[in-house]
Amino acid sequence: MVIAIIRHEHLQAVQDVLDECGVSGVTVTEVKGCGAQRGYTERYRGTSVNISLRPRLKVEAVMRQEIVPVVVDKMAGAARTGESGEVGDGKIFVIDVEDAVRIRTGEHGAATVQHQQREMWGH
Repeated sequence: MVIAIIRHEHLQAVQDVLDECGVSGVTVTEVKGCGAQRGYTERYRGTSVNISLRPRLKVEAVMRQEIVPVVVDKMAGAARTGESGEVGDGKIFVIDVEDAVRIRTGEHGAATVQHQQREMWGH
């Protein structure tokens, strides 16, 4: 499983990479967090408020192990801001998945996480 924390504006590019690589499903969740980017200070009703959690998207996709390195490299490129990136562009995590089961058929394994042709999500 590849889990990426990315900026909202990079979602379509990341989805396109996953689709291009044959990943058949993706889960996207709106999250808030902090890292090297830190927070910022706002004024609210005359009082300074420190906002330490920044809005991001968490993209989760389970895929065949052999395509993980390619997917991670392409996702990193798609989620990077500009040529050299910026603080706050996010992180990608890779986690081993023991099994996958298609609920409808009871099918197990890699076939449940690989599509036969591009799905063109969001187009």
